Amino acid sequence: MPESRLNVKEKWFEANQNYLMGEIARLRQALQSKSGLTGEGMAVSFDPHSFLKDNQSPNPEEFPFSTPPLLAQLCYIFGLSPFERDILLLCAGMEFDGSWGALCAAVVGNSQLNYPTFSLALTILPQGHWGALAPNGPLRRWRLIEIGEGNALTSSLLRIDERILHYLRGIQYLDERLAVLEEPMPMPGLLVPSHQQLVQQIAATWGQALEGQLPTVQLCGEDAVSKRAIARAVCDRLGIQLHAISGEAIPTDTSQLNLMKVLYEREWALNHTGLLLNCDPLETPEAARESAIARFIENFTSPLIVTSRDRIRQRQQALITFDVYHPTTNEQRLIWKNALAEITTELDGQVDLLVSHFNLSAAAIQATCLTVKSLEQETSAEDQSENPEPSPLHTQLWNICCTQARPRLDELAQRIDTVAAWDDLILPEKERNVLREIAAHVRQRSKVYESWGFARKSKRGLGISALFAGASGTGKTMAAEVLGNELRLDVYRIDLSSVVSKYIGETEKNLRRIFDAAEGGGAILLFDEADALFGKRSEVKDSHDRYANIEVGYLLQRMEAYRGLAILTTNLKTSIDQAFLRRIRFIVQFPFPDANQRTEIWQHIFPQQTPTQGLDYKKLAKLNVAGGNIRNIALNAAFLAADADESVQMKHLLQAAKSEYVKLERPLTDVEIKGWV
Repeated sequence: MPESRLNVKEKWFEANQNYLMGEIARLRQALQSKSGLTGEGMAVSFDPHSFLKDNQSPNPEEFPFSTPPLLAQLCYIFGLSPFERDILLLCAGMEFDGSWGALCAAVVGNSQLNYPTFSLALTILPQGHWGALAPNGPLRRWRLIEIGEGNALTSSLLRIDERILHYLRGIQYLDERLAVLEEPMPMPGLLVPSHQQLVQQIAATWGQALEGQLPTVQLCGEDAVSKRAIARAVCDRLGIQLHAISGEAIPTDTSQLNLMKVLYEREWALNHTGLLLNCDPLETPEAARESAIARFIENFTSPLIVTSRDRIRQRQQALITFDVYHPTTNEQRLIWKNALAEITTELDGQVDLLVSHFNLSAAAIQATCLTVKSLEQETSAEDQSENPEPSPLHTQLWNICCTQARPRLDELAQRIDTVAAWDDLILPEKERNVLREIAAHVRQRSKVYESWGFARKSKRGLGISALFAGASGTGKTMAAEVLGNELRLDVYRIDLSSVVSKYIGETEKNLRRIFDAAEGGGAILLFDEADALFGKRSEVKDSHDRYANIEVGYLLQRMEAYRGLAILTTNLKTSIDQAFLRRIRFIVQFPFPDANQRTEIWQHIFPQQTPTQGLDYKKLAKLNVAGGNIRNIALNAAFLAADADESVQMKHLLQAAKSEYVKLERPLTDVEIKGWV
């Protein structure tokens, strides 16, 4: 009857222990023969003779198992010579035998040198060579031993590294100098088919190179959870133990950085340990940190997977880069249905709508459903008679999905409260109709592209883009608010002048962060001051124009691919080249309001709760200003009236108008304010 695995393992550990102690007993004999001591009266921690056969050290070829003893494995892995092996054993004996120090001191005739030294090793061991102590020799290069400070090199304390000492005894663990830096790794889980395909590609790449230096793999994209899960799956498939650290843990000090590299590469040699370097939190690392990460990756010989939002460029070592995208549309649809199965089965149409508007990771979808489930449980536990009617389930799902992108986007752009409605937007009917068309395109995206097959005809230009052109204050931002309110989507304002960088490639990087962050929440992106990037630049006259065109092309490319609505605003449409305008789906011209439109704006500008008295909207409309200025005047007048404890009257508006014209650096004519007071 075959022995149990556990029993065989226990016997192997016992045999490994006997082999190691037999080798140390051989070293003890060498010490005794040179010291002239017999060992009588000395504190001996073990009987050396019990581990020696006919006073001979154990032969690894006679080891009773197919798996060699760990000492033999260590010597093979790091290429130790017999002399280097015995130096390591000389240091190990110090940890196992209480009389070892006295023997060392007796050999050199100095009671102060009661520890292993290189001079001692040369004295008692055969085949001695100076290279054993060289910095590039395996003992020191792999930090198998440590050298004490203060004495001459040959008389300095030699000590076995603690991790190596425990390894020889069969105790496996991650070096504690690395373990304190560890980040938690995800538990193994199911991956969507598109991510399983990435696992196969990466595993095949590494599988072909396992005998040599492994190429460093870089996983890029916004989905941090999926990147870590993919890395875990790759290593599980190849039998690699994966550990993770943050890029912030990489030391900038060169000596500490080199030590960390050696320790990780040593762990790979000892225990098939790989590393995941998490650079996702490093949005814009300082130069020293960026340089340290680059030096750490350079010539790294053990399995290394780097995760980052943007690509890390290495000068010395090419990285094999894989872009990790969110699950495909069909995969997301299946995840939604499975995650919602416990809650309801009546949301098929809503699932298609969610998939169309929100490009979420598997983890984000599951988190959304868990949140809704907990809300449902809280609602059912409360007394419904005392609480308002809860929101429908599909509304709760939609609202939670909208919040998915907020943490990232709030760092990159300004979120606008979408309180404006169609009645607040005073525009000619032609322009209002175009805005309604934009809303229809966003609403019906899934039906037209997916159900009606337009996406299968062509993948180009599926993004919904618009240009809002008009003077300041004519309602461009309010129109974006109205669309956000109508579509129940967040609106984020991005000042393009602050995104544009003079450094090559930085503008594209800034834009990529914004679009990547926005993909999940389906937010409306409002790019203000498009003139800062566009302008009439299609004719290339110098390198600056060439790079400017690249930046414009990249922005338009991302707008065309974006699953939400992206809006550009400009004060002057003619400043943008026609070649760029042709790539934008909608163009809305916001005219300066005429007298009738200004009257309508004045009629809608005051909230119902605001007390007013004797306001003449036709006279107010004679002020030749845009809607934004009208709002400023109305708000200022309200503060003046409130401070005087009065209703808003024409006199307050007159004072506010004078202040606004001072700000505009324009004269307030008598014609505009005739008959106000």
